[in-house]
Amino acid sequence: MAAPAPTDIGSLLVVKKGFRQGRPCLRGTGITVHSVAAAHLMGYSGEEICAQNPDLDPSLFHAALAYYFANRKRVEAELSSDDRAGAEMAARHPRTFASS
Repeated sequence: MAAPAPTDIGSLLVVKKGFRQGRPCLRGTGITVHSVAAAHLMGYSGEEICAQNPDLDPSLFHAALAYYFANRKRVEAELSSDDRAGAEMAARHPRTFASS
Protein backbone atom coordinates (compact mmCIF):
# COMPACT_ATOMS: atom_id res chain seq x y z
CA MET A 1 0.00 0.00 0.00
CA ALA A 2 1.40 3.38 -0.99
CA ALA A 3 1.90 6.08 1.59
CA PRO A 4 -0.54 9.00 1.39
CA ALA A 5 0.62 12.10 -0.42
CA PRO A 6 2.40 14.58 1.85
CA THR A 7 0.37 17.46 3.20
CA ASP A 8 1.25 20.89 1.89
CA ILE A 9 2.02 22.78 5.11
CA GLY A 10 0.56 25.95 3.58
CA SER A 11 -2.82 24.25 3.35
CA LEU A 12 -3.05 24.03 7.16
CA LEU A 13 -3.49 27.79 7.54
CA VAL A 14 -6.03 29.95 5.73
CA VAL A 15 -6.59 33.66 5.32
CA LYS A 16 -10.04 35.02 4.53
CA LYS A 17 -10.36 38.69 3.70
CA GLY A 18 -12.47 40.42 6.33
CA PHE A 19 -12.32 37.49 8.78
CA ARG A 20 -10.22 37.83 11.95
CA GLN A 21 -8.63 41.01 10.57
CA GLY A 22 -7.26 39.01 7.64
CA ARG A 23 -4.94 37.10 9.96
CA PRO A 24 -4.05 33.48 9.23
CA CYS A 25 -6.24 30.90 10.96
CA LEU A 26 -5.94 27.20 11.51
CA ARG A 27 -7.82 25.49 8.65
CA GLY A 28 -11.43 24.75 9.57
CA THR A 29 -11.37 26.91 12.70
CA GLY A 30 -11.49 30.53 13.72
CA ILE A 31 -8.33 30.12 15.79
CA THR A 32 -5.70 32.58 14.63
CA VAL A 33 -1.98 32.05 14.44
CA HIS A 34 -1.82 35.06 16.76
CA SER A 35 -3.83 33.20 19.43
CA VAL A 36 -1.48 30.24 19.21
CA ALA A 37 1.54 32.57 19.33
CA ALA A 38 0.10 34.36 22.38
CA ALA A 39 -0.32 31.03 24.17
CA HIS A 40 3.27 30.14 23.28
CA LEU A 41 4.47 33.52 24.61
CA MET A 42 2.62 32.81 27.87
CA GLY A 43 4.79 29.72 28.24
CA TYR A 44 2.63 26.95 26.75
CA SER A 45 4.45 24.37 24.66
CA GLY A 46 3.10 23.14 21.34
CA GLU A 47 2.11 19.90 23.05
CA GLU A 48 0.20 21.77 25.78
CA ILE A 49 -1.63 23.87 23.22
CA CYS A 50 -2.58 20.69 21.33
CA ALA A 51 -3.72 19.02 24.57
CA GLN A 52 -6.07 21.95 25.24
CA ASN A 53 -7.66 21.33 21.84
CA PRO A 54 -7.77 17.53 21.55
CA ASP A 55 -10.46 17.56 18.85
CA LEU A 56 -8.12 19.34 16.40
CA ASP A 57 -5.23 17.84 14.47
CA PRO A 58 -1.93 18.75 16.17
CA SER A 59 -0.42 19.56 12.78
CA LEU A 60 -2.57 22.72 12.72
CA PHE A 61 -0.96 24.08 15.89
CA HIS A 62 2.53 23.15 14.79
CA ALA A 63 1.92 24.90 11.45
CA ALA A 64 0.76 27.98 13.37
CA LEU A 65 3.90 27.92 15.49
CA ALA A 66 6.05 27.50 12.38
CA TYR A 67 4.31 30.54 10.83
CA TYR A 68 4.88 32.49 14.05
CA PHE A 69 8.58 31.62 14.20
CA ALA A 70 9.03 32.51 10.52
CA ASN A 71 7.22 35.84 11.02
CA ARG A 72 8.00 36.52 14.68
CA LYS A 73 8.59 40.28 14.44
CA ARG A 74 5.39 40.91 12.52
CA VAL A 75 3.19 38.70 14.70
CA GLU A 76 4.63 40.11 17.93
CA ALA A 77 4.18 43.68 16.65
CA GLU A 78 0.54 42.93 15.84
CA LEU A 79 0.02 41.32 19.26
CA SER A 80 1.55 44.40 20.92
CA SER A 81 -0.73 46.64 18.88
CA ASP A 82 -3.72 44.55 19.99
CA ASP A 83 -2.62 44.90 23.64
CA ARG A 84 -2.29 48.69 23.29
CA ALA A 85 -5.68 48.95 21.63
CA GLY A 86 -7.23 46.87 24.42
CA ALA A 87 -5.63 49.04 27.09
CA GLU A 88 -6.81 52.21 25.36
CA MET A 89 -10.35 50.81 25.11
CA ALA A 90 -10.30 49.88 28.80
CA ALA A 91 -9.08 53.36 29.72
CA ARG A 92 -11.86 55.01 27.70
CA HIS A 93 -14.54 52.70 29.10
CA PRO A 94 -13.44 51.77 32.63
CA ARG A 95 -16.88 50.67 33.82
CA THR A 96 -17.22 48.27 30.92
CA PHE A 97 -13.80 46.72 31.50
CA ALA A 98 -13.77 46.85 35.32
CA SER A 99 -12.44 43.65 36.85
CA SER A 100 -14.68 41.96 39.34
